[in-house]
Amino acid sequence: MNEQVKYLELKNYLKQQIIMGKIKAGERIPSENKLSKDFSLSRHTVRKAISLLVSEGYLYTEQGLGTYVKDRSIKRTESRNIGVLTTYISDYIFPRVIQGIDTVLSHRGYSIMLKNTDNNVAKEAKYLEEALSKDLEGLIIEPTKSALYSDNSAFYEALDIHRIPYVFIHGCYQHIKNKSYVILDDTLGMYLAVNYLIKLGHKNIAGIFKADDMQGINRHHGYVRALSEAGIPYDSNKVIWFHTEDRKIKPNSEIRNFINMGIPLDSIACYNDEIAFGIYQTLAELGVRVPEDISITGFDDSNLATACPVRLTTVTHPKEKLGETAAELLLELLEDSDYLNNPRKKIFIPELVIGDSCTDRNKK
Repeated sequence: MNEQVKYLELKNYLKQQIIMGKIKAGERIPSENKLSKDFSLSRHTVRKAISLLVSEGYLYTEQGLGTYVKDRSIKRTESRNIGVLTTYISDYIFPRVIQGIDTVLSHRGYSIMLKNTDNNVAKEAKYLEEALSKDLEGLIIEPTKSALYSDNSAFYEALDIHRIPYVFIHGCYQHIKNKSYVILDDTLGMYLAVNYLIKLGHKNIAGIFKADDMQGINRHHGYVRALSEAGIPYDSNKVIWFHTEDRKIKPNSEIRNFINMGIPLDSIACYNDEIAFGIYQTLAELGVRVPEDISITGFDDSNLATACPVRLTTVTHPKEKLGETAAELLLELLEDSDYLNNPRKKIFIPELVIGDSCTDRNKK
């Protein structure tokens, strides 16, 4: 291994230890002698690695005393930069959520660093590590696959160690406890949609839900609750679960199978408007009329609800307001020295938006 590779390897190791909070601000790093021995490097190579970290602002040296981790919090709090991490950026509801965030932060003189994970855990890890290495005052984070245990818990612990506040939006990890968040009552939203179908006389209601985020899990809870209260047996064979990776294929494919197999359906409660729009197109290809043959509900009150040839019955999602509130809560955390013990939590209450995609079967 040549010298350049060796000192970069040591430099990256020490930087990772600092970023992840393993060596904290003000703490002394191991001596040159110890690093030389532990990594089988010459002292010249060790000094070169340390010199790079000093120039990058991670370390400082006290003559005769050793090398210490620099406190980057002062520079960070003067940066006026906020990180915004979402699962997607350019499509569906996300531009309006981001617009709400930017409206509040720009008014207060902040700039945002925007990243999207594509709902990919590895990408989330990459951007969280990047956020820890940059001078960001705080973060607004839409968690990646929030229904699953996050392998990225160490990055969230590092944010707490470095006292970089963050607010979850749309969902939160169940195992990362007592954190600030802004969410919609997804359970209630789906309950309202399914209960509306039931009141219109629907009894064979299929449900389509996302398995890897908490919105999908909670919307399923609302579906189950509405059926239970109406005395309609829950039929797992009429519930379609999909994941991020197969979201554009599985819901439509499964509904196509239901129709071809003659499974009795009079309505479909969809995870969101994007799924509902796709289901409408699949039914149209099969010659199934909406709502005459099958009623459909969406969720999120997006542009797709009105763009659909039959205007979707859907559930409100206060996109800009969620973004604005997340930004406002983060600004509160930035001014609260004890924010780790005082999380802010806001739950929005959704409403049903009645369109033309459901029919009253009581009249038939």
